[in-house]
Amino acid sequence: MLGARGPFLRARPERAVGPAAGRPGPAPAAPPPSTPPPSSSSAGPEERRRRRRRVAPPGRGAAAAAAGEEQLLRGIFEIGRRSCDVVLSARRLRWSPILPESPAGDSVTGLQVKEEIIEMKDVFSVKLKRRRFVGQKKGGTLLGITIFKCLNKEEKKLTDCAVHLHNFSEDHCHSWFRCLKEIVNGFQNRPKSLKVFVNPSSHKREATHVYYEQVAPLFKLADIKTDVTGTTNILAHTLYGIKHPVTATLHIIMGHVQPLDVCTFSTPSKLLRFGFSAMFGFGARTLALAEKHRWMPSNQRKDFAFIKTLANLRPEECELSFLPLQISQEDSHENDRRKKETIKKNGSKDQWCKIQGHFLNVSIMAIPCLCSMAPRGLAPNTRLNNGSMALIVVQNTSRSEFIKHLKRYASAKNQFNFPFVETYTVEEVKVQPRLKSAFDTKDDTYLNTTSAEGTYPWNIDGDLMEEASEVHIRVHPQLIDLYGVNVDELEGSKATCNCI
Repeated sequence: MLGARGPFLRARPERAVGPAAGRPGPAPAAPPPSTPPPSSSSAGPEERRRRRRRVAPPGRGAAAAAAGEEQLLRGIFEIGRRSCDVVLSARRLRWSPILPESPAGDSVTGLQVKEEIIEMKDVFSVKLKRRRFVGQKKGGTLLGITIFKCLNKEEKKLTDCAVHLHNFSEDHCHSWFRCLKEIVNGFQNRPKSLKVFVNPSSHKREATHVYYEQVAPLFKLADIKTDVTGTTNILAHTLYGIKHPVTATLHIIMGHVQPLDVCTFSTPSKLLRFGFSAMFGFGARTLALAEKHRWMPSNQRKDFAFIKTLANLRPEECELSFLPLQISQEDSHENDRRKKETIKKNGSKDQWCKIQGHFLNVSIMAIPCLCSMAPRGLAPNTRLNNGSMALIVVQNTSRSEFIKHLKRYASAKNQFNFPFVETYTVEEVKVQPRLKSAFDTKDDTYLNTTSAEGTYPWNIDGDLMEEASEVHIRVHPQLIDLYGVNVDELEGSKATCNCI
């Protein structure tokens, strides 16, 4: 990370390079490669110094034109302690070292010249680099231009990288700076201002510190205006379970937009909320018990609730109605390869299917829900915008078998490959619990007085919701846009979430 100090206070004195003036300036118009050099006997000192340098490889402007790139600027900068010939087009910034000629005037042809390229779509900021004294906020000695780009690392993580183009000429640097800024500002999908929500209780209560130390400097560097608000909503955790804030920030800065499916949760009489995932049964009871022990530290509270709910494992009796996803014929072969994946097609778009019985857990998820206990996701076959939800039904079984099922989430094995687990790909789901009798509610230690009223806990995106009547969940394909990448590109990342 760049830190709060910014990239300019760390500049160190640079050694002078370039022609007789001691500083690199705008590139002189180089003679065509076919033009013979003048005789060494008639050349003056300045001419002999000029002849000791040769731009390589020749004809780069022609190569760029052949590739459909119009050359906008060409000049000399020092990059990595070497004088380089730099060419800018709307799509790329290219440079290669300037090679010397032999004292006799012959070209040095034995050296391998490596051309470096920056794709302008990967650049998110351009700044003038200056040397300033301690406490100096404006002005300073111009050292050149710094280009900040987004760099892909292992596990699909992103990081920021700076490339310094050193040149002491004010006119030269300002003309390049203006052209580079025009190109970067021309990417229309990148945000210019953002409303930022920070959950102060997340990330072990370090979210605010993480934001101002790692995220805010990148937004400032990219000239993005921000309005920061604190919130306890854990939407970001539900969507990505972001462990690497720099990666998330750079996806926003670079304008990586991803359409996203959204679900509505409603009763027969009212809309409850929007969301992305829901659990009924074990996952909801665990959250309900954890909420009753908010005085405990977060990790201890979750572990306690998980173990206590597992020790008192019992099923819920309910009726599930669902509308299977209608798929095309060409997609059916893909679904045939998925074990335990059942998609029933009866020819009618409104043909609902029903299941009734005792279930330990029911999950309805429109996103994969990556988390520490399930690196592949609680619903690994779901994607962010495929217009479907995963309905995962765990029927009543022994505690030992249920624990085996839970352990599978942390491994590479199929967590659904059990006779008591059924999965469906659906568009809509209705969950109708059986109302509790007085005998049932007497021993219910999870919901306290709410159970007497016949309500049931729901875990929706990590938030506790209690309802007594039927809950209807429906997916709305690509309802909103999200800054980020497809979950396919995140496989292998070690994400975390607060869904339980």
